[in-house]
Amino acid sequence: MATSLTAFFRETYEREHATTAKVLHSMPVEQAQFKPHERSNSAQDLAWTFVVEERMMLLALRGEKVLGSNSGANPPATWEAIIEGFHALHHQIMNVLDDLGDRELDGTVDFFTGPKQMGQFSTIAFLWFLLHDQIHHRGQLSIYLRMVGAKVPSIYGPSGDEPWN
Repeated sequence: MATSLTAFFRETYEREHATTAKVLHSMPVEQAQFKPHERSNSAQDLAWTFVVEERMMLLALRGEKVLGSNSGANPPATWEAIIEGFHALHHQIMNVLDDLGDRELDGTVDFFTGPKQMGQFSTIAFLWFLLHDQIHHRGQLSIYLRMVGAKVPSIYGPSGDEPWN
């Protein structure tokens, strides 16, 4: 069991990353441009959101500036390249978290706190904020899977396509 905030976050992040990866790998590549509504993001745009948020996590963990850091650089052209970036950043984040050991994350991150409002988050609160947002967007992407006729993997329990019994 986790003994520090850093260790607890690391354990949760590792588990949620694996689940998000299952959802990403379930999307048929030929459906990467699918969007359920003209104002919705495409599946590929949602996948890129995961990469951008992973990059922001890494910057925050390193104590670097998150906004204005080119954290939302232009996405690669292919679904596969986005998935590779998602996994590569995860690996880097895990290495940083491993190096932290049981030390707590101190420091702050400047980020949006509301419409046209900036404020500070503690680093650990910012990491949780990004992880929760990733979980939210993963839920969106799981709906896209159903809409394109792909199988929805188990996320927190059985799905209609991946029963547990």
